[in-house]
Amino acid sequence: MSGAGGRPIWPWIVISILGVMVVVFLGSMVWRFLSPPVSPLVNEEDPRSIIQVEIVNASGRQGAGRETMEFLRERGFDVVEISSVNERPRYSSIVDRMGDKASARKVAVAVGVNDTLVVSEIDSMRFVRATVVLGGDIDNLEPFQK
Repeated sequence: MSGAGGRPIWPWIVISILGVMVVVFLGSMVWRFLSPPVSPLVNEEDPRSIIQVEIVNASGRQGAGRETMEFLRERGFDVVEISSVNERPRYSSIVDRMGDKASARKVAVAVGVNDTLVVSEIDSMRFVRATVVLGGDIDNLEPFQK
């Protein structure tokens, strides 16, 4: 293949492809730096300290709890229970169950719930660190971004 003037154009095609690959790679690195994955660990030094979560589907959408469970499990969180309720809160929230707001915030970041919607309701009878309550805004949450 030759361009105008009889010079081959394949080197320019190869350079262009390599240039696109470099731009994509750099973009990926910048994205990871600006939004690193959330750690599912309570204590970063103990790999067995995985945050345990329960999910309450109050959104009215069938299967939303299961989708959220799969999303969180893919990210290393331990989802131990899913339930549904008839109440329909406008916004999704994260409930801190053990007085460990840091773990509740990690769950909030992973799911895409605003920090202001992390509340504490300590309940020693539940053996989870946080409860994810899915509300009417689930289309804005990370598990439902497609």
